[in-house]
Amino acid sequence: MKCNNPPVSLDKRFSFGRNWLSFIRTLDENRILEAEKSLMVMLDLTTLAGKQFIDVGCGSGLFSLAARRLGAEVFSFDFDKDSVEATKELRRRFIPQEDPLWHIEQGDVLSDSYLNSLGNYDIVYAWGVLHHTGNLLKAMNNTSRLVADNGILFIGIYNDRGLRSRIWSYIKAFYSINVFTSAITKAIFYPIFLSYSMIKGVIQNKDAFYVFKHYRSNRGMSLFHDWNDWLGGYPFEVATPSKVISFFSDRGFVLQKSIIAIGSRNNEFVFLKCKHLT
Repeated sequence: MKCNNPPVSLDKRFSFGRNWLSFIRTLDENRILEAEKSLMVMLDLTTLAGKQFIDVGCGSGLFSLAARRLGAEVFSFDFDKDSVEATKELRRRFIPQEDPLWHIEQGDVLSDSYLNSLGNYDIVYAWGVLHHTGNLLKAMNNTSRLVADNGILFIGIYNDRGLRSRIWSYIKAFYSINVFTSAITKAIFYPIFLSYSMIKGVIQNKDAFYVFKHYRSNRGMSLFHDWNDWLGGYPFEVATPSKVISFFSDRGFVLQKSIIAIGSRNNEFVFLKCKHLT
């Protein structure tokens, strides 16, 4: 693992929660169904009924909602207060009455005392979160402590691409300085992303707008919100697949499934915590 954060104050971290508050305005039943589908496919389950599910860094709350609708008892927390509010808003919109089986609060995965208060869960979900904490190793270790014996850990960690990752860390730090630097970064990169998506659509599907039409099938997410998340996602750290697998293997986890990214995307891993190995 590598800490790729350039010397910029963590007070300049990207406002993930504001991005998610904007994203949830686009949320509809089809996006929720795509999120449910992606969970079921990766976890190799058809229902989460009877499971305790914790969403570490819940972001928009989409996957907390998906897990709850699949039957799990859900605990959601995030460092960012706006992300907490976004998740509460999703609960209000899509769960019709007061729900005692979905708890949402603000919390820090890097806080040992907070983690000690949470207990253990059948399914621990931390997708695209831990590499934005400013201390990836500690965040991974703390997250591993939340998994019950014979429980499942589902994480997504940015792929380490060496020099390219280090360059992106400086771009993200520049974006996060203030509203002017974020506007400059968007003005430079949005046209590049747009052109790339259209060329990709033409080459692969003979449709320049294919990526835009079908992006919601990518875990129910939104293309433009993901672009914003990518450009501004600071702090920023990365890890190779082998190092992630080795890290969790040393803590009694056995890899069940993985999707290794092309480019700078998240590598996805599903681990099983084996009691006899801990």
